[in-house]
Amino acid sequence: MYRLHIDIPINASEEKALKISQEIINFAFDNFQSHALLMSHDIESVNYRLGNDYDRQKSNYFSKNENGHVNNKKSKIVIKTSENSVDSDQE
Repeated sequence: MYRLHIDIPINASEEKALKISQEIINFAFDNFQSHALLMSHDIESVNYRLGNDYDRQKSNYFSKNENGHVNNKKSKIVIKTSENSVDSDQE
């Protein structure tokens, strides 16, 4: 199986990088055209994370606990083929 990896550098504070990243994710995956394209290729989900170049582990800054620690689990968008909607959750 092949996987598409897209690396978009965002030169901003953590808060701004989270906002910009979420806007990009919503633009790319939260619309009818993207659903139709993904479903036409039998793609049922998209995994993603926001990392930091200075962090040696594969952290996901979309997923922080109450103490401000990030984990390394990817976020996941599930493409629902029957309802043509997107659910965003943690994997």
